[in-house]
Amino acid sequence: MKAVSDLVPIEELDRDILSLCTRINAATYELLLLIREFDERGGFLKWGLHNCAEWLAWRCDLSMTTALEKVRVAHALKTLPAISAAFSTGELSYSKVRSLTRVATANNEAELVAFALRHTAAHVAERCRELRCGSVDSIDSAARAYANRSLRVRRDHNRHMMTITVELPMDTGELVEKALDKARDDEVLQVPDLADTSWSIRQADAFVNVVSGYLAGGEVSASDNYLVTVHVDQSALAGGEGRSALPIESVKRLCCDGQAVVIIEDDQGEPLNIGRKTRIVPAAIQRALRARDNNGCTFPGCRNRRYLHSHHVEHWSNGGETSLDNLMLLCTKHHTLVHEGGFRIEKDFMDNWTFVRPDGIAVPHSGYHEQDFSDVLNNPPRGGLLSVAERVVSEPGQPTYFH
Repeated sequence: MKAVSDLVPIEELDRDILSLCTRINAATYELLLLIREFDERGGFLKWGLHNCAEWLAWRCDLSMTTALEKVRVAHALKTLPAISAAFSTGELSYSKVRSLTRVATANNEAELVAFALRHTAAHVAERCRELRCGSVDSIDSAARAYANRSLRVRRDHNRHMMTITVELPMDTGELVEKALDKARDDEVLQVPDLADTSWSIRQADAFVNVVSGYLAGGEVSASDNYLVTVHVDQSALAGGEGRSALPIESVKRLCCDGQAVVIIEDDQGEPLNIGRKTRIVPAAIQRALRARDNNGCTFPGCRNRRYLHSHHVEHWSNGGETSLDNLMLLCTKHHTLVHEGGFRIEKDFMDNWTFVRPDGIAVPHSGYHEQDFSDVLNNPPRGGLLSVAERVVSEPGQPTYFH
C-alpha cells in the first residue's frame, strides 16, 4: 500500500485519465479507418466469411452487435468530414459518434458537432433519437412497434399467481401508465393507509381497478394532472426537418382528435412559449361527424363502432381545416394503418374519399371478398401487405372481409 506522500494528486489523476481517454478516442478513429479499408477491399473473403462484421467478431473477439455497429460507423464517417475531424483528435468519443452517424447529413453535421462538444453522450443520444423520430423515415420504426405489440398471460398454479406481460408502442404505453397513476392515487385518497404500501403492490391494485372499472361499464380517463406530453418541433410536424419524442406519424395520429399542449422550443430545447390546452375537434363538429359516419369506422368493410378517432385527412399541422369535409371516423386499428401503416386517403374522380393501400391499389368500398385473395392466400408474398394483414371474419351468410 502506498504511503500518503506517494499518492498522486487527484487533479493529476484527472488529467491523466482525460488524456488517456482522448488518445483512446483518436485510436478508435484510426481503427475504424482500417476496418473500412478492410471491408472495401473484401479482406473478409480471404477467410471465407460472408461480411466484414463476421470477420471482426471472430478475429477481434467482439459481439456480433458491436461488430456490425463498428462497420456501420466506419462507412458513415466517409461522408462526414466534421465528425471525422473531431473524432480523429479525440474531442468526440465513440459513443457520441455512433449516435451522430445515425442522423448526420451534409446539412446538419456542423450543428450536430457543435451540440455534441457541449453536451454529454446521453444528451447527444437523446437529441439524435428525437431527430430520427422527427423524420419521415420514422414511420418504419412506428410500424414495427405497432406490429410487435403483444400481451402474454402465464399462470403459476403452485403459487396461485398470474403473470401478465404487455409490450406496447411508446405512446399507448404512456397512456396505460398515466391511467395506472390516476387509479393508484385515487385509491390512496380513498384509503389513506395505503400510502405505506409498496409501490409495486399499489400498481397491481391500480391495474385491477382500471380493469374492474371497464368491466363495470365505467369510464377511466386521465385528468389534466396526468396529461401525456409529447415534445415535437413544429417544423417536423409540418413535414420538414426537426426533432420529435415519438415517430412523427405517431405524433400526428395522437394530435388528430386528442388534447394538445403546444410547447414552442428554441434550438437548444428551451421552452419559449407554452400555449393553452385545446381540443382539436370541437364537440359540435364531433357530434355532426358521428351522425354523418353512422357512429362507425369509415374504412371499407370495418364494422367497428368503439374506440373511434376523428381523423384529419389533411392534417391540421399542414393547414388542414377542422371541418366535416376534412374529417372522418376511424377505429384505432385503421387510424394507425393510415398514419403508420402506409395507407393513404385520396379523392377519386367523383370527388369521393378513397383508401389506398401502400402498393397504390385502392381498397374497394365494399371491402375485400375472400375470392379476391385466393391466389395471394395460397402463395403469400414475403413481407408484403397481406402477409401482415389481419383477417376479419364476418357474420354467417355475409362476405368475408380482409383489411
